[in-house]
Amino acid sequence: MAKCELCGKGPQFGHNVSHSNKATNRRFNPNIQRVRVRIDGQVRRMRLCTRCLRTLTKKAH
Repeated sequence: MAKCELCGKGPQFGHNVSHSNKATNRRFNPNIQRVRVRIDGQVRRMRLCTRCLRTLTKKAH
């Protein structure tokens, strides 16, 4: 299952709503990327959502 290792964000659920207003189930997956991140001086491979990647890049500068 796609889950961010930093914030724990996973799939969310909702509905596709058609023109006739019939609701069918759907799933919103987070945008998970496998990246190398330096944490506490060590380089680790992590699966992060793009929101966490943005935050880490902001804090690095």
